Amino acid sequence: MSGGSGARLEGLEMLLTNPVATCLSPTVHYMVCELGFERKTNHAINTIVSEGGEIYWKTITKHVQYKESDHDVDYIKSVRSLGPLCESVHLHLQSFAMDQFQDLFMVWFSWTNCSEVFVDMFDALKSSCTTAISLCLMKLTSCLERALGDVFLLIGKDCPFLLRDLLTSQELGTIFGQSVMDVLKVFIGSPDGLNLRNILWHGFASPQEIPVKYSSMLLFLTVGLGQLLKNYLLQTQSTLVHRSCVSFTNLQELHVFPDLNHELVSLAENLAINSSIVLRIMLPFWITALTSFKQNRYADCIILLLPQLESGLRLLFTTVNKCPSRLMTAESFSLYTTLDEILAKELSNEEVNQLPLLLGESRMAFLLDFLNHQEGPRVRDHLSHGEIRLNDFPREIANSILAFSITLLCRFSKDNIAAVEERTVLEPLMSCANSYCFQFHPIAKLRKQIMKCMKTIALWSDLPKVPEEQVQEVARSEKDTSAIPWICVTADIFALLQPYLSQNVTLNPVNSLFTENLLIELCSKHVCILFCPRSVLGIVAVLRQITTQCHQVLSQVISSSEIRYAQWMNKSLRSRQRNNYLRMRRSIKLLSPVLQLILILITLELVHIHTACEKNHSEYQQYLKFLKMILRYMENLVTYTSAEKNKWEETVELTHKTLINTRTFLEKQLTLVQLAQ
Repeated sequence: MSGGSGARLEGLEMLLTNPVATCLSPTVHYMVCELGFERKTNHAINTIVSEGGEIYWKTITKHVQYKESDHDVDYIKSVRSLGPLCESVHLHLQSFAMDQFQDLFMVWFSWTNCSEVFVDMFDALKSSCTTAISLCLMKLTSCLERALGDVFLLIGKDCPFLLRDLLTSQELGTIFGQSVMDVLKVFIGSPDGLNLRNILWHGFASPQEIPVKYSSMLLFLTVGLGQLLKNYLLQTQSTLVHRSCVSFTNLQELHVFPDLNHELVSLAENLAINSSIVLRIMLPFWITALTSFKQNRYADCIILLLPQLESGLRLLFTTVNKCPSRLMTAESFSLYTTLDEILAKELSNEEVNQLPLLLGESRMAFLLDFLNHQEGPRVRDHLSHGEIRLNDFPREIANSILAFSITLLCRFSKDNIAAVEERTVLEPLMSCANSYCFQFHPIAKLRKQIMKCMKTIALWSDLPKVPEEQVQEVARSEKDTSAIPWICVTADIFALLQPYLSQNVTLNPVNSLFTENLLIELCSKHVCILFCPRSVLGIVAVLRQITTQCHQVLSQVISSSEIRYAQWMNKSLRSRQRNNYLRMRRSIKLLSPVLQLILILITLELVHIHTACEKNHSEYQQYLKFLKMILRYMENLVTYTSAEKNKWEETVELTHKTLINTRTFLEKQLTLVQLAQ
């Protein structure tokens, strides 16, 4: 750790000397931990639920209180009134054995499509383990949110992304009744209420701060919702359809750290105990997360770990930015300090966020890749919104997130990993964390697309060729298009780009292996990716569209060529089709250098992408217009080269026109690579 970083972390030492007792603000702590215990009223359980397990909603909803001024829910009065009711429900559930509970209530969890989560919750309630109860409550709220979204879609179209918006929707109010939705808002749907989901998922609540009776009540309410839903489905003759779960692809991309063994995970327990970023009140979460990984319960591990990772980063954030009060939950009229702000470039007051400087680009890249970027796994979003089947959570992702977390524990260890043997064991993990590069940022994705296109172009040279004597026999009446003027234009463009390339590029022929090596060299050049300006991302988006269309052209030409070759060889092509196939073969020879040229140009522009910030608005729009011209060319090329169209003469004309426009733009010295020079 640098001297500057050490100085910025002096506040952590003070926190360790004076341990944080809670991350809940006084108002939230009172709401969650005290308010529901003020009244000692006893409620007869037979007024809440029948012997057959039917929930009496009227008994529950009458405890929701409303403000006289605007008829909104009065959350303070509602929690105070519901508290004793929750206690009665909790004691009632505690009286059941597992088989009794399942016989009476299991059928009412099927609407959630994850009944096992609710059984686990009951089991945790019986064990009275606060960490297990908190874990189950996080899983329950995410599954409940997903199920409520499925119900919303019975009559609604676009399901709200946020739970609070879902619970205030007219659609759910119509299906369940508004008073029922108000009950849920008290527990999980409003920052003015108990807000149990958010204070757990964002790492504010410690295990002992969540009253167990509220978990029992949410289990109970889920049963009641299932009963109401059944009545609605019978009345409307509707069928509840569950949306498909999110499944992670390309797991090899997501497996970026060495496999963790028991030795490393056991070492992580010691690191957690001695790390500056682990609050003592949160330590049970860390220990249980590590235990879960050892037991191959990967979803449980990450559900517990992500909020604690956020909590630890928040501790660093509030320390280096000198805003210690933001370690706690905000009041209802302001936003919590969550990962979005913790990982942002600037604070809300537009001052520079010091945390990215402390963590470094590699660690920021990992966090943004795995948690934020739209094309990344977005693990926390998918888990917290119930979009992942928990039993199928991949070890690869769990391994990467846990390994990364261990490197943070190590980096901010009080002991600074003094033990030599620990340093040796951790070295491979630290090395990976220090060298991690963006994978899911748009610029990183563009690089991958460019190389994918180049590898596909290389396959063109291996396409099967019809014997020359057969070609000559069929093609006698076909005019030769190989000498068309656009070869000269292509040569001109290569010449204009030559000063910006490290090696000479020759047009005839363009060696695809050479081009691939050139693109590898260009793509390896450093481009600042962290916190890209919007103007840069706008250009990257168009470049990605171009490469997407380019790959489509390349792939369908390969497919069409192979099909036509097979048909030629088995003599199933008519005369006109044979001539068209020959035109395609000649066009492939001409298109290959053009597409390679476009990839080289795109890659050069990417290397100098931040030069776009130097363009004024008019120049920027003119530049985008040029890129969109190339994009339209690619889109038309997709159409012309499709098996349905097979318009090869039109392809030649379109290519010639596009090349002339490209040469004109390059001659005006308006590209980013030219501006950078």
